[in-house]
Amino acid sequence: MASLHVFTDQELLNRLQKGDHAAFTELYNRYWEKLLIIAWNHTRDKYLAEDIIHEVFMSLWKEKNNFEILSVGAFLATKVKFVVFKHYRKQQRREKLAETNLVISKVSLDEEKLDALFLKEYIDGIIETLPEKCKMVFKYSRYSGLKNAEIAAEMNISEKGVEANLTRALKIIKHHLETTGLLLILSAELLKRYHL
Repeated sequence: MASLHVFTDQELLNRLQKGDHAAFTELYNRYWEKLLIIAWNHTRDKYLAEDIIHEVFMSLWKEKNNFEILSVGAFLATKVKFVVFKHYRKQQRREKLAETNLVISKVSLDEEKLDALFLKEYIDGIIETLPEKCKMVFKYSRYSGLKNAEIAAEMNISEKGVEANLTRALKIIKHHLETTGLLLILSAELLKRYHL
């Protein structure tokens, strides 16, 4: 049998979905250091960062058949950020509950800010994996606030082309949010902000 380090990420994912432990180990070996750096950059806590990486890889194994992954690196990095935000949201909730003058609306507002921050980070990760034209159209539309006609002029394509690329980008983003279950946990208000 060939050494697994010659396999592409996608080939390893296919094997992983069939329950191949060696493929899982190879993916772990390829990505754990990069992910640990991301987790450490967000937490500045070695032990917490290690716990987060453990949780991310356990989740990958347990839910290996529930994800449609286009880029393993982007998927795992986004998952790390999600677990970090989840940790801080839980931590923040505990701290707020410990305060004597607890204001419920303030707690939910803080949670909403964290959700918005996470959603932006997550969507940014997805956007980076989009085909180039889709990515540019989406960024011009959502980040620069350009109208379809302005995007068409900027990119030298038709308005129909802008609409088609924007529709495609939104479908891909929504699909990612659905397959990871994020559409269920994110508020309708947050999704509206991104026109999803």
